[in-house]
Amino acid sequence: QVHLVETGGGLVQAGDSLRLSCTASVPFTRSAMGWFRQAQGKEREFVASTRWTVGTTFYADSTEGRFTIYKDRDKNAVYLHMIGLKLEDTAMYYCAASDRYVAPSRYRDSAIYNKWGQGTQVTVSS
Repeated sequence: QVHLVETGGGLVQAGDSLRLSCTASVPFTRSAMGWFRQAQGKEREFVASTRWTVGTTFYADSTEGRFTIYKDRDKNAVYLHMIGLKLEDTAMYYCAASDRYVAPSRYRDSAIYNKWGQGTQVTVSS
């Protein structure tokens, strides 16, 4: 059974950088991997996603230019490098994967992902 494990969260100050990691417990075939976040009292929202086999990436408007998603297929991992963190980036960050083919146009939709990690908390203070 595949488990996704996120690490790298923590308490940082506004303007700082942070890198989140997501590692799969076993290799598995997947089409897409993404990062989502959920702030307290709010709905889960899309952050970034990438096709597993090629370099296509997608970002939310609020994260584009500050966040970078990239993968290391040899390490079975995907990362989210965040710079210029803002107070509003405070949230629980979740890694997700889809083990079925999905059109890339849908990569921002949380419904396409059928594997999720437990999340890692990112807290940005002023």
